[in-house]
Formats: sequence, C-alpha cells, structure tokens
Amino acid sequence: MTTANKVTILRILLIPLFVVAVLYYVDTGNEKFRLAALVAFLVAAVCDGVDGFIARHYHQVSELGKLLDPLADKLLLVSGVVLLSMNHGPRLERLPLWLVATILSRDVLLLIGLGVMHLVRGKMDIVPRISGKIATVFQMATVVWALLKWDAQWLFLLTLGAALFTGVSGLFYGWDWMRQMSTHPTSLATVKK
Repeated sequence: MTTANKVTILRILLIPLFVVAVLYYVDTGNEKFRLAALVAFLVAAVCDGVDGFIARHYHQVSELGKLLDPLADKLLLVSGVVLLSMNHGPRLERLPLWLVATILSRDVLLLIGLGVMHLVRGKMDIVPRISGKIATVFQMATVVWALLKWDAQWLFLLTLGAALFTGVSGLFYGWDWMRQMSTHPTSLATVKK
C-alpha cells in the first residue's frame, strides 16, 4: 500500500461525505452543509493531483493505483454531476441532463470496451490523453461552480466545455480501442481454402 494509494482511498472516502452534505443542504437549506460538500469535493479534487504527483515523482506507480485512481475520479465526478442534475428547487442550479448523458455514455462505453478487450486480448494499454485531463478539470469546475452558486451563464459555458472535452476524450479512447483490437490475431480475417 503506497502513499499515493492511501491518498486515492481518502478521495474515495470523501465521496459519501460530499453526497450526504449536498442532500442535507438541499433538505435543510443550512449553508454549513453546502460548505461541507464544497470542501469535501475540493479536497477530493486536489487529492487527485496529489496522488498522481506522489506516484510519479516518488516512483509509487502500482497496479492497484492504476485501478483505484480512475475509479476514484469516476465515482467523484459521476456522483457530483448526477446529484446536481436533479431538481433541487431554488437551492442549487440544476446541471443539464445532456451533460450527465454525455459523461455516463462515455464511461459506460469505456467500461464495455475494457471488458471486451480483457476477454479478447487480456488487457488494454490505456494512454492518458490531454483531452481526458481537460474533461476532468471542466467537470470538476462545473460541480464546484454549481456548489458556489455563482453566475449561471458561466456555469452553462463550463457545462459545454465539460461535455465537449468528455466527448472528444471518448473518441480518442475509442480510437485507441479500435487500434489495439485491430492488431490482435482474433480481429484478423481468416481465409478459408
């Protein structure tokens, strides 16, 4: 268990705290709960960069970390976007459902692709791309902006950016998947004699 993995596990443990704090805020209107949700989300988001830094700079890259890090990202962002896409009346601005659909579609297709790749090839070499990192930053910024209750026009622009880069990153992952599948012997056509 590396230090980087411990930071990632902390991120995962902050997710229920974030979700419960948002739900309590929506139910009671008590600003302390909104602040608690915001702090939990921000700490988890900052820890995303911290665990990556620790893993790279202190040579703590592990197979467990390669599994837990993207899982922590998905759990945090999907829970935030889905939770904030629900109608919370006047308390919180509602995120559009098309953003949720874009994020969930990409992640579900990625999981299906990984499953197929695992069955056929054994594993998929996932290369992190800048578009995926930008999508993550836009998604995090969208959730934080909504929790801060700042200008709705900027929230809409952040939402558009999140959807755009999420879609682009999904296309790149699809391209990588097709490229790796096309080089595997099971993908090659057989000639019958």
